[in-house]
Amino acid sequence: QVQLVESGGGLVEAGGSLRLSCAASRRTFMSYVMGWFRQAPGKEREFVARITWSGGSTRYADSLKGRFTISRDDAKNTVYLQMNSLKPEDTAVYYCAAGRLTTDWRLIDYWGQGTQVTVSS
Repeated sequence: QVQLVESGGGLVEAGGSLRLSCAASRRTFMSYVMGWFRQAPGKEREFVARITWSGGSTRYADSLKGRFTISRDDAKNTVYLQMNSLKPEDTAVYYCAAGRLTTDWRLIDYWGQGTQVTVSS
């Protein structure tokens, strides 16, 4: 069974930073592409960033490039999402994802429970 455990969400003022973490089993971490999606109230879930298992190739949503950084720690089987210069429109539930190489949330195989990020203006 694949388990993804997220942490690091919270309330932050606009312009601030947060770092999200997603811990997985070793097998999961080395078998799947890991990524982050988010879902704001009343909106569809959207792709944020992803990182591959070999070489650490990354991809970001165009609108988030330069502010968000995805990284991985192989020793800890953990993926991180560093979010800087946060804006109120970044407010959403952020989900860790594991699965195939895709930006379509409908094709993701496994999800974490989600962590709330709230950015105040």
